[in-house]
Amino acid sequence: MKFLSNYPTEVLILLFLIITFILSSVEKLLDWKGNVSFIKDHFKNSPLKNSVPLLLTILLVIEIIASVLMITGVFQIYISEAKEIALLGLELSAISLIFMLIGQRLAKDYPGAMSLAVYFIINLLGVYLLNN
Repeated sequence: MKFLSNYPTEVLILLFLIITFILSSVEKLLDWKGNVSFIKDHFKNSPLKNSVPLLLTILLVIEIIASVLMITGVFQIYISEAKEIALLGLELSAISLIFMLIGQRLAKDYPGAMSLAVYFIINLLGVYLLNN
């Protein structure tokens, strides 16, 4: 487990975000109608109210791609200590978090927007570490 001794924080951040985004994606896929219904209600007073299914689909695709890149990145770190794919996955996951933040702010869900900050800080730490 040399890669854990050389990149412990990076790998743990990646694992944390992989679990977060995979579970989020699976939840959306398993209960698509329930998620669309909940989010439509959540955004009923925002400019996004008529675009929920499209925006949720875009978010789902980004989450899946980010997860695949981060999983691949962990293996790449393990095999060759290269970090490019993991970094790309983290950058894409940060973009998805920014999209969610925009949605929460437009819905005036300030506590929901604030809760995203924890994930974003962890994500930024991963980006910072993988860039060094």
